[in-house]
Amino acid sequence: MNTLTSLKWRYATKRMNGEKVPAEKLENILDAIQLAPTSIGLQPFTVIVIGDSELKAKIAPAVNNQPQITEGSHVIVFAAWTEISDEKIDNYIEHIASVRNVSVESLGRIRNMIKGSVEGKTPEQLLNWTSRQAYIALGTGLVAAAEEHVDATPMEGFNPDALDLALGLKEKGLRSIVILALGYRDAEKDYLSSAKKVRRDKEDLFVRFS
Repeated sequence: MNTLTSLKWRYATKRMNGEKVPAEKLENILDAIQLAPTSIGLQPFTVIVIGDSELKAKIAPAVNNQPQITEGSHVIVFAAWTEISDEKIDNYIEHIASVRNVSVESLGRIRNMIKGSVEGKTPEQLLNWTSRQAYIALGTGLVAAAEEHVDATPMEGFNPDALDLALGLKEKGLRSIVILALGYRDAEKDYLSSAKKVRRDKEDLFVRFS
């Protein structure tokens, strides 16, 4: 399928059939998430991939026991960084230097720019920024899942405090932001699986200056 055909096929699946997503397809989706663009390329979030049935059952109450959590193949939690230390910035700069085979010293200007940008934010502003970066990765993952013909449901309806506690995120400087459930639709249980996709008309959605 091409991208548009894939996006017309996908929908936010409400019920899944328990079938496992093949490892190759899962890795392709995760590769796409890894390649998602982010501000400064910093990727200020951590992606938690949960395939273990017991852990999915453990976190289900924090996600209001929505069936996609336990019926799906994998649950992906996008957790934003709540702080960005000098150490994290230095690690990023060293990684750039290693990948591009340049000296750390040559990247001093970039390091100072990142540090200055981070230091100018309040904790609330920082979390808002890191959360938006996580959403870019979420969107990329949704498109990749569609192209792999894997159903994917983005989920915001959960208790982040309870989910953070269940996964031990707070002590790691992380905050759960959004969830992506992966699996395969159960057409018999999900009455919307064959419904027509509803979107605003392009004439209403787009304002063109050309």
